[in-house]
Order: sequence, then structure tokens, then C-alpha cells
Amino acid sequence: MPLEIIRNDITKVQADAIVNAANATLLGGGGVDGAIHRAAGPELLEECKRLGGCETGQAKITKGYQLPAKYIIHTVGPIWHGGTSDEELLLRNCYKNCLSLAKEYQLESIAFPLISSGAYGYPKDKALQIAISVIGDFLLSNEMTVYLVVYDKTSYVLSEKLFSSITQYIDDKYIEEAPRDHRSRSDTTVQLRDTILEFPEQSLPEQAPRVRKSKRSLDEVVKNMDETFSQMLLRLIDEKGMTDSETYKRANIDRKLFSKIRNDINYKPSKPTAIAFAIALQLNLDETKDLLRRAGFALSHSCKFDLIIEYFIEEGNYNIFEINEALFAFDENLLGVKV
Repeated sequence: MPLEIIRNDITKVQADAIVNAANATLLGGGGVDGAIHRAAGPELLEECKRLGGCETGQAKITKGYQLPAKYIIHTVGPIWHGGTSDEELLLRNCYKNCLSLAKEYQLESIAFPLISSGAYGYPKDKALQIAISVIGDFLLSNEMTVYLVVYDKTSYVLSEKLFSSITQYIDDKYIEEAPRDHRSRSDTTVQLRDTILEFPEQSLPEQAPRVRKSKRSLDEVVKNMDETFSQMLLRLIDEKGMTDSETYKRANIDRKLFSKIRNDINYKPSKPTAIAFAIALQLNLDETKDLLRRAGFALSHSCKFDLIIEYFIEEGNYNIFEINEALFAFDENLLGVKV
């Protein structure tokens, strides 16, 4: 998928390039920087010595050496000074310049840490918003798989306002699934008998006579079938005046997966994939439910994932990268994940 948030050690991520949140010397340090140098081996330091350092917001590329990644893109994030020293602009430039280098080298995948959110003190929620914003904008006009790598839960913080708002929405809407009735048939029969005895004037309705229906021909069956998921999706894309490329990028869907859907009238997507297209097409709640039905799914108020989706649709926020940001914070599946 184009943008995926994952929990992992960035030195172990399988990607064409990983991003090193380096210091200005590029000669190694603590945190992610030190871990990458240790995992890559001493050859990395020798190459970095020849680069002459790196300015804040800029990026330089080296080989990956002993890492699974072929390349390392080094960038120097800003130190947080309260937001008064162009920290946001510099941090945005870090992501933009890394992505630009990856594109220049024709890389198909790149993995980022959350730049500047550690020792440099950039507030984690603000750092996350910038990462999602810049990467999301890039992916709307470029083909690349991007991973945002979070080492542990404490490294990933959703804005308190958004987290509280979603939590309140879930609390207001959530419905516990009704427990199944585990009584035996005999217990049910006794209860029904007692009800009839208590109200003798009421009785069970007579069983309706069975009606034998004539079989329809195969042609009639096919003619009356509803649209499949693929048919409805492609019709909606045309009605919205969107291109295929615009649609699958806004859905955070890989181009190859979209091609399968377009070429298979009976394609059965996963639920996150089906919802991703509803978000890309900016469908309202009723339209979303209709599209989901074509794929055999529904939204439920006993499912936290579904409620988060409803929250964003009702808020009119169709930015799939921001939705995935929230889903990850609540430990839910992300939209656009391959079937």
C-alpha cells in the first residue's frame, strides 16, 4: 500500500531506502542515528565522512551496507524551540527532500522514523501531523510505497483534541453486542407454553401454507442481479468525474490491486479496501453502506473500527492518511491494506 504506519525497528525494515534522523555531522550519534550506524557497519561511517555534513532540513543519500535496505537517506531534523524558529518548515523540508531523493533514485519504497520527535524534542503529535501531511501530499501525485515506522506505542501520539473527540463519539455510539440466548429448545418451549396458558385467548398463528415457486431461468437470475462491488465502484468513479489514478491514490490503494478490481467484475475486496474507496469517492454514510453491501459488509455500532470510520465521514474529513493516523492510534486495521 502507498502509506503504511507500522511498529518495527527501522533497521530491520525491508525497503529500498530507510531514513536516518541524523545530526549535522552525519557521523553517528544516539537514538535512531546510532542504531542505523551500528546495524549498517563501519563502511557507513567512512562514506559519511566524505559527505561534509548536512544542513537542517536537507537530505543526503548513502549505501545501506549491511542493512536490509539498499540505501540510507540521511536528514537533519530541527531542534524544537517552542515553534518560533521555523521548526515546522524545516521538518516539512526533511520529508520533502527525502522523498525527492527517493524519486530521483527511482526507489519504489522508503521507510521513515518520526523525525525530530526524540532527543530533539519536537512534540510527537505535531511531528506526526507533519509527517502524514507531507507524505500524503507526495503520494497523491507519485507512485511509491512509504512506511512510517514507530518503534513503540509511546513514540506515536495522536493530537489530544482529536483523540478525545473520537473517544467521545465511540462512547456515545457504541453498542454492546447482545449476548446469545443459550437456553435449550425445551426451555423456550416451556416459556412459550406458559405464556399461552397465562393468556388463553391468545394462541400461536397457524402455519402459513407453503407456496411452490416456479424456478427462474438463468437469464432471468442474471438480469435481476444487483451491481457487483466492481461495477458500482467503476460507475461511481465515472459519476464523480475522477480518474483511476486519482481514485486509487486517494484510497491509499496500490495500482496493481486497483487493476485487479477493474479487470474482475466479481472481485471481492477486504472491508478496509472497500471503505478506502468510499473515502476516496467522498461518499456520505448511506452511500458508504450501500457500497459496502455490494462487497458483503456492513457498518456496526458494536465495532470500534466502524465507529471511527463513521466519525470521519460525519465530520466530512475524507483525508485517508489522517483517518489511518487515528485508526493506528486506536490499534485498528488501516484503510487501503491489500486483500
